Amino acid sequence: MRPGLVLQHGPTSPPGLFGEWAQARGVAVEVHETFSDADAPYATGPARPMPEIDGRPFVCCLGSKHSPLDRDVPVVAATIDLIARAVDRAIPVLGLCYGGQVLADVLGGAVEPAPQPELGWYHVESHDPDLIAPGPWLEWHYQRFTLPPGARELARSEAGVQAFTSGPHLATQFHPESTIEIVGGWARSDRERLAALGVTDAEQRLEAGRDGAGAARANALALFDGFWTRAQRTERRES
Repeated sequence: MRPGLVLQHGPTSPPGLFGEWAQARGVAVEVHETFSDADAPYATGPARPMPEIDGRPFVCCLGSKHSPLDRDVPVVAATIDLIARAVDRAIPVLGLCYGGQVLADVLGGAVEPAPQPELGWYHVESHDPDLIAPGPWLEWHYQRFTLPPGARELARSEAGVQAFTSGPHLATQFHPESTIEIVGGWARSDRERLAALGVTDAEQRLEAGRDGAGAARANALALFDGFWTRAQRTERRES
């Protein structure tokens, strides 16, 4: 079996806890950096050639500073195309934040500005606590996705849908893979944007959840376990 494919869209957005989970569970993964210039926070030029997806047990699409609506950005168009092909071939997709937005877009949902950006630690209303714990979860997004046709909503917040499943696929709007240190880097790089929104305490919001980081890690591992169980069921049905 080929390793699972992880799409990383910038040097400050690593697999984080998902990578730790894969190593702990003995799940082989290949991390593909979609950005072509490691010195630039996010690629805007030609996308690196995407790897083949046939024979993969899953594709995990991580966060990005881009939006699925940035279709004129080559790396965004290439990512949407790859996720669409994975869905067409019934290869399970795990979409996290931007990755969840891409999956929602491919499945016929909408991506739109969130009424309020969610920045920091949040609890959600979970309809399946065994798979999606109520929290705490780290969030860092300015847009949201709507529920695609036929998908099952798993969780929501005041800002909208927070997680859904569709067949073997799972999407979240929050960042189960991220840590305070990872999101802290985003807060520092977003200072101008945050200032324009009147947000002056972003890093303090992250540190305020330090005591809950252990619970967030456990919640993330449970979520990844649940996705992997679903992905393996898909593989057994097709073998």
